[in-house]
Order: sequence, then C-alpha cells, then structure tokens
Amino acid sequence: MAGVSGSSGSVALVGAGPGHPGLLTLRAAQLLAQADLVLYDRLVPVRLLDHVPASARRICVDALHGTQPERWSEIYQLMIEAAQQGQRVVRLKGGDPFVFGRGGEEAEALRRAGIPYEIVPGVTAALGAGAFAGIPLTHRQHVSAVAFITGHEKPDKTDSFLDWAELARFPGTLVVYMGMARLPHIVEMLIAKGKSPQTPAAAVHWATTSRQRTVTAPLAELPAAVQQAGLKAPSLIIIGSVVRLRTELAWFEARPLLGKRILVTRPRHQAGEMMARLEELGAEVVLSPAVEIREPADWAPVDRALSNLSAYQWLVFTSANGVEALIRRLRQLGHDLRILGPLRLAVIGPATADALRRYHLEPDLVPPFYDSERLAAALKERVAGQRVLLARADRGRDVLREQLAGVAEVEQIAVYAQVDAISPNAEALAMLRHGEIDSVTLTSSNIARALVRALDEGALQLIRSGAVKLVSISPITSAAIRELGLPVAAEAREPTAEGVVQALIALANANEPEA
Repeated sequence: MAGVSGSSGSVALVGAGPGHPGLLTLRAAQLLAQADLVLYDRLVPVRLLDHVPASARRICVDALHGTQPERWSEIYQLMIEAAQQGQRVVRLKGGDPFVFGRGGEEAEALRRAGIPYEIVPGVTAALGAGAFAGIPLTHRQHVSAVAFITGHEKPDKTDSFLDWAELARFPGTLVVYMGMARLPHIVEMLIAKGKSPQTPAAAVHWATTSRQRTVTAPLAELPAAVQQAGLKAPSLIIIGSVVRLRTELAWFEARPLLGKRILVTRPRHQAGEMMARLEELGAEVVLSPAVEIREPADWAPVDRALSNLSAYQWLVFTSANGVEALIRRLRQLGHDLRILGPLRLAVIGPATADALRRYHLEPDLVPPFYDSERLAAALKERVAGQRVLLARADRGRDVLREQLAGVAEVEQIAVYAQVDAISPNAEALAMLRHGEIDSVTLTSSNIARALVRALDEGALQLIRSGAVKLVSISPITSAAIRELGLPVAAEAREPTAEGVVQALIALANANEPEA
C-alpha cells in the first residue's frame, strides 16, 4: 500500500546477497513486500523483485542520469524525498550494504536529513563465492583469519589505505573485491612484497549464480589463467592455502542446469515450486506468466450449479485452479465443504489431487495418466446414467465433456477465466529476442498459444532454428505447439512440473559437448 503524505516514511538499506535468489534474508523479503519504492543495483537479481508489490515503484540506479559518482547524490535525494512523503523505501544493494557497498555513506546522508533508517545485512560476495566454489575461507588446519580487500582503490596513490607489505605477510586468506581490472598489478605487488608465487589462488566469476565459473592457479599464474578462461568482472579473487580444498569440496558448478537461463511461463502463484527446483539445479530462472487466472465474467451458471449440488453424483476437476476457484466461491456464497455431501470427486492428476487434499478432501478417482482422454476413459463406467458437474476454465479442450456426454448427463461450468498476461514489451521477451534465453517451459496448450501471440518474427525464428528450445509438459501441449508451427525440443515423460524439470535436465545432457 502506498505511503500517505504526512505519515512516517523510512528507508531500509538492504543487502540482496551475492546473486542467488535463495540467499536473501527473511527480513529483506519482509521489507521488500512492504515497499513503496525500491532502488536497486544493476547486479541485484531481478528475481528478488518478485517480492515487491505490483504497486511499488522500481528504479534501477544504473538508469539514473550521469556517471556512477554523479548518481550518488540523486540516489540520496530519491530516498530522502520518498521517505519525506511517507513512503517505505528499500535501497536494495548487492552483497552486504556495509562491505564495499557505500552503505555507510548512504546511512550518513539519511541521518543528516533526519530520515529513520534500518540496515539489513546480506551475504557478502566473499562468503558466497567461497561457499559456492567449495573454498572455505577459514579452516582449522590451514588458516584462522580472513581479510577482505578492495582492488578498486589505486594501490599507488599517496592516501591508499592498503599496505601491500602487510597484506603479503597476512597469515590467512585474502579475498579481493573488484580486482579483475587490476589483477596483474595486485599479483605483482603481493609477490614483490614477499607473497610466494606458488600460493594457491582462484577467481570466482558471477559467484552463486547460474553463470558461476571458477579458475584456480598458483598466484603468479592466475592473471594468465583468468585471461585464457575469458573471465571478467564481476569476479572475486581468493588467495591462500584453502584454495587447494576446492578439488574435494566443489559442488555447485556440477549442477546439471548450471549456465542455463530458463523462461517459466506458468501463472505466478503456480510457478514457485518449479522455479525453486530449477534454481536448486543451477539454472537462472526468468518468470513471465503467459496467462493470468481471474474470476469468470459471469458467476450465474456457477452459482446455479452450486445451489443444486444434490442433483449431481460426481464433481470433476481438471486443474488445481478449478479446485481453488470453486471452493473460494462456495465460501463467498456462505457455504462450507459440508455442502459437497455425498458427491464423488474426480481429478485429472496429482497436482489437482493435492489441491483437494489441502482442504482435507480425498479424490475418489485419479487416472493413471494425466490427461482428459484418460480421465474420461476412467470415468465412463463409473458415471454411466448419472449427472456429472465439470468445473474447469473458460477456455480449453472440450474432450472430457464430449466423451462423457454419451453415457452421462454432463454440465460444464467455468469457475475461472484464463486471460493472456504476457506483453510483447515484457523484459523476458526482450531477452528471448536477444538470444539470452536457452529454454522456455510450456505447461499447457493455452500458455503455449498465449506466448506465441506475444512473440515477434525474430523471436519465432530463434525458436524455429533451435537457438531457443521449447519444453512441453505433455503430448497434448506438444501437439498445440506444433500446430503453431514451432518445434518441441523436449517433452516431459510425466505431465507434471517435476516431469518438465527432468526433461530440461535430459535436454541439457543431450546438448553437452563431448570431452
């Protein structure tokens, strides 16, 4: 809810962590969910903005005018003015606000202006890089100290805070932030001041994200190894004996979907589980729902059926959305689950069955294969001569009603509407057009059609050429995709979210170049 002018506004300086969406703290997520304005850094994962209300303003500070030093005063001004208007402001910063993040300067500006503020620490990049690269920054058998250093400061300037001789003698792990541009000079200074050229060293690129890559080498050889691997900023440099432990402890870069950017097109409220699973497997996930679930245009047919439930013997659901919509409408009409009485319940698959179980209702029928044809085949003998109420979306295939109509009296009601939600100007589609998406998941025929309606010819050509791969949840969805003139790169063996995930893994393995 937007802040009201004259009410007490505030600013939170929030650490977003090093890049993996799962490393955001609970307090950070809570503040984002309450924000009226979010000012975020370029390197902050866009996925974190999913926590932000749709009504909130979102400003990437890189989009502000001028060079980086010129933007600082504008950032201060935006935070202060919004807070003075009673808004809740989140300044979302990569890593931790107080570790090479200018959080101290921003807090000072807020204090001078009399603005209430809160500091929320985040996982700083050094901790993320060490953990995800399998390099413990301290270890009882190796080192008992760690030093964080900025490589952005010019080491030869007269007012430098860095003492390279002391750093070369430091009896622990050195972690250098923002040092890639000056890596040869940093290595040269450390070795010149006494650091052994054979000290184990590593550079971790895009730490904790799907783009993470790690290069290890003796300190003297690290600049050449980094150049050969093509690593650039953002990267952290880790120097010390603990780097040797990476050979035993590395884990993240073996994830099967590392380096893959996957577009998920499910409705937002249904996408969370799949997105978390894909991120667990190393993928970078972009969410852009192709359809949106809304109330039907006319509740009258639904209300008539619900007022006469005793006339039916079976209630059939073809989606979890249908379960949620019908039970929500029952409650809006003043009823509870007792009104379902002796009705027998059938569902199309396990996800729909789980939706029923959340209301302590056990389905009487779940077909062994999850599509309308198999559900109709399983129902035919059971519903012969009876009345069936079919609760579904306002659009989609009519197979179930048609096949049951020969043996039973079937009434079909639209308990929710599906509307196209993806804009041709959506950021995700821009990424697709630029070849920045590896795969697109399509979990229904309606989602496939909605996506294609939003694509331009350039994006369609990338799909036809195989540069962007479509992954389908079922043969029915695959058939709809092919009817649209597009190829299906992979199809789930089981028509579930996990089936789509496994199809993506198989696709990645099939496209893996031979060693």
